[in-house]
Amino acid sequence: MRYFTWRTWLLRAQRLWRSSLQVRTVTISVVMSTIAVGIIGAYMSISVGANLFDTRLQDALAASERSNVVAQTRFDATQQTAGLDLDVAMKSATTAVQQAASTPAGTDIAILRTPGQAGVRLPVDVVSPGLDPAVAISEELRDRVEGSADRRLYWQSISLEREDGGVDPALVVGSVLDVPTSGQYELYLVYNLSDTQQALSFVQGTLWLGLSSLVILIGAVTYTVVRLIVAPVRTAAETSERLAAGELEVRIPEKGEDVIATLARSFNGMADSLQRQITKLAALSQVQQRFVSDVSHELRTPLTTIRLASDVLYDQRESFPAATARTTELLHTQVQRFELLLADLLEMSRYDAGAVDMELEPTNLVRLVEDAMQAVETLSASKGTELRLEAPGGYFEAEVDARRIRRILQNLLANAIDHGEGRPIVVYVDSNQTAVAIAVRDYGVGMSTAAMERVFDRFWRADPSRQRSTGGTGLGLAISLEDAALHGGWLEVWSAPGEGSCFRLTLPRRRGETLTESPLELPPVGAAAKEEADV
Repeated sequence: MRYFTWRTWLLRAQRLWRSSLQVRTVTISVVMSTIAVGIIGAYMSISVGANLFDTRLQDALAASERSNVVAQTRFDATQQTAGLDLDVAMKSATTAVQQAASTPAGTDIAILRTPGQAGVRLPVDVVSPGLDPAVAISEELRDRVEGSADRRLYWQSISLEREDGGVDPALVVGSVLDVPTSGQYELYLVYNLSDTQQALSFVQGTLWLGLSSLVILIGAVTYTVVRLIVAPVRTAAETSERLAAGELEVRIPEKGEDVIATLARSFNGMADSLQRQITKLAALSQVQQRFVSDVSHELRTPLTTIRLASDVLYDQRESFPAATARTTELLHTQVQRFELLLADLLEMSRYDAGAVDMELEPTNLVRLVEDAMQAVETLSASKGTELRLEAPGGYFEAEVDARRIRRILQNLLANAIDHGEGRPIVVYVDSNQTAVAIAVRDYGVGMSTAAMERVFDRFWRADPSRQRSTGGTGLGLAISLEDAALHGGWLEVWSAPGEGSCFRLTLPRRRGETLTESPLELPPVGAAAKEEADV
């Protein structure tokens, strides 16, 4: 559950990042400002810390040098005739060193005799209370001080543990003292740098607080500026969407005289121009649709009279001379074609006007395909074309308008027979839980890629000079495409010159469902297809 929540938030953040210009701009500005401020802050913090340390180190070295001079002076001025005089001198030197090297945070002192010297160990070593020389003074520092041939100062950074368990930074400065008759001693001053550390922490805290406030201020300023810029762009985008949805009256509010106002005026001018053009085209389209519909309706009455007269003449053609009989047959054929053309024009005008209704009912598509094949059986027999049906079984029933689907199938079968060169035509039917598919496959002349791109255009034919047996009007595939779209389905074509063509109709099983895939390949690969390929 935790993993799912994390992925959900990540997906939401990704969608927000892709969809919001304002979020991207503010985020990039804040991130880049944070990086820049972080680099500047780190540099300033390091510089301030190094400067404070260097200042404190120089102070410590100066105090240590004074302390070394004072202590050496005490020892040089002492009458070293007895051990008591050396102890007094040590105490006097220790007091002088404490006064010379005192700091607000405190300074610890250690005067240690250099090991490995002959003679009596007088005076005794002096160590400040609470200071452990073995911990505070490293062997490396003692070796460097012990091997010094002059009064050079040596220093080292250390950490001191407090009584409460904390740790304070410190400096240890060592130098050499010469005690008459006793040999070489080492003077170590331990300077506590807690006050310097507190000052550095205060400066760093103030610095980072100021820089953090600066980043927040930059983010707020960026958000405000981007909002001022993005808000009009978002308004323009929403207005564009509403215009695209058909709300031609919406406009962008025009305020001020700046660039955004100029954009709004230009956009509104474009919208006005588009509205006028769309209104003009819509009116022209309505006039055109009404003209086609009116002409089709008006032609029906005289066409009916002509058809009746041609039927009478056609029935008596055997009593006419040969030339007259042939003319009567041509008249009868063309009147029938003219009647089909009027019916198709009326159907297309209904589609263009959006006045098409469907009568949906659960239908077995295998039975529907069989009916369509029976309707073109006479035509296929005249061409010597064998019709085959391949339906492996499954979810064949679907909610469709049986009349329109039957019309699609008859158009596809008639085209396949006309262009199939007398070879077998295979009709495939298959389905799954969400979709049904019907494919009509022929092995005739086929089409080129350019022809496939125009095959569903109105009044277009792949080969106008080709003799057609069905007397088509050139609107069959265009109407079939509209019928398929009306069901929420697809009508697709595959073809290759010399290999034939295949039209695949895919329909949702229930009204309103969205198609994602077709149960059949294009072209299908079945037993009939393999058998024909082998032939």
